[in-house]
Amino acid sequence: MRIDKMLANMGYGSRKEVKDLLKSGVVQINDVIVKNGKEQVNPNKDTVTLQGEVIEYKEYIYLMMNKPQGVISATEDNHDETVIDLLELEDAVYSPFPVGRLDKDTEGLLLLTNDGQLAHQLLSPKKHVPKTYFAVIDQEVSEEDVMAFAAGVTLDDGYVTKPGKLKILKSGIRSDIELTITEGKFHQVKRMFEAVGKKVVYLQRISMGPIQLDESLELGEYRELTDDEMAALREATAK
Repeated sequence: MRIDKMLANMGYGSRKEVKDLLKSGVVQINDVIVKNGKEQVNPNKDTVTLQGEVIEYKEYIYLMMNKPQGVISATEDNHDETVIDLLELEDAVYSPFPVGRLDKDTEGLLLLTNDGQLAHQLLSPKKHVPKTYFAVIDQEVSEEDVMAFAAGVTLDDGYVTKPGKLKILKSGIRSDIELTITEGKFHQVKRMFEAVGKKVVYLQRISMGPIQLDESLELGEYRELTDDEMAALREATAK
């Protein structure tokens, strides 16, 4: 790989900016100053430094975030804070994007990556990747609702959902539930409960495929996926 391409891919600037960086003599490959952008580098074997700091090259980045309310699942927005705004610069330079979306007022598990192929597989209706949510409902959830969700409910636009697995955790004036679905229609969880005359007052995604929300992550925090989590993801999307 050309050194200028590597630096550009990692977000160190435009072609011109990378060219200027190299000309200034601050880039080294194996302790040798490199000024020619055509110089070849093996990211897996060679040591590249910029102003004395080692650059760890990664083609792809895979992050798990505990998304807070009030932040939108987008790469940029003129009015609201986005999940990308929550990233450290060292991660943002890889230009990750959210895999799917969580509503502005929904919390929980959000995956971010710059691996378009994996993102497509996770979101593909053909893969039936399950997503599980914890929700608080404004009234009692009944076994009739469980059966209705298992059969598929009709949304406000006439669409009949695929079967969803509804589990009642606590029933009463307000009910705690878990719901697993394999689709990602707009506001789907909220609209499914509206279809049975109920309202979601709190919503949190707790899993996506084999990936469980890391409960040690505070709202707004994130971390890279572990090797085991990546292996599980690839196995789930290979089916």
